[in-house]
Parts: sequence; C-alpha cells; structure tokens
Amino acid sequence: MKRNPLTLVAARPELSFQVTFDGTPLDALSGQTIAAVLWSAGITAWRTTRVDARPRGVFCGIGVCFDCLVTVNGVPNQSACLVPARPGDAITTQRGDGHGSV
Repeated sequence: MKRNPLTLVAARPELSFQVTFDGTPLDALSGQTIAAVLWSAGITAWRTTRVDARPRGVFCGIGVCFDCLVTVNGVPNQSACLVPARPGDAITTQRGDGHGSV
C-alpha cells in the first residue's frame, strides 16, 4: 500500500520494548532514537561536560554538536539523536569524554 496522509491516519505503533537508562527500565518504540526514548521518559540531560560537569542533552538533534552523547552497551560517544534504540540496550549517562576522564 502506498504511504500517504490518509493511510498514515490509521497507523498504529508497533509493540514497545524495554531499554535501561542508568539501570532504570524505559519503554521504547521501534524507530525511536535513544534521544526520543529519553525525552519520552522526561529525561532531558544525559551527559556531563569535561569541564565543570555541566549537564547536556539534545541541542542540534542532527548529530553535529555532540551534546547528546551517551554510552550504549558499554560503547561511549554514541549520538543519542542518531542511534536507534534496540531491545535490551543498556544506556548510561556519559561523564566527561566517556573513557573515565572527566
């Protein structure tokens, strides 16, 4: 079926799945970025800066600014605005450069 506004009106989301953020389970939908999952849960900051540990979240939303970096499944420096959420992802706050340096 061809996608157009009339067919999208009847669209329904797929079943949700869970990811965790700093150990807390969160519901996610297929196609959502990690940033969208976090925003949906009311979480607006998930990284701290190297200098002064200031909170950061989404700024540009297109992967240019690096404010939304998170650690996903142990891999640091993932852009939350670009990375799609996957069932079972373990997402954690990124502190500093993500490699133990603050």
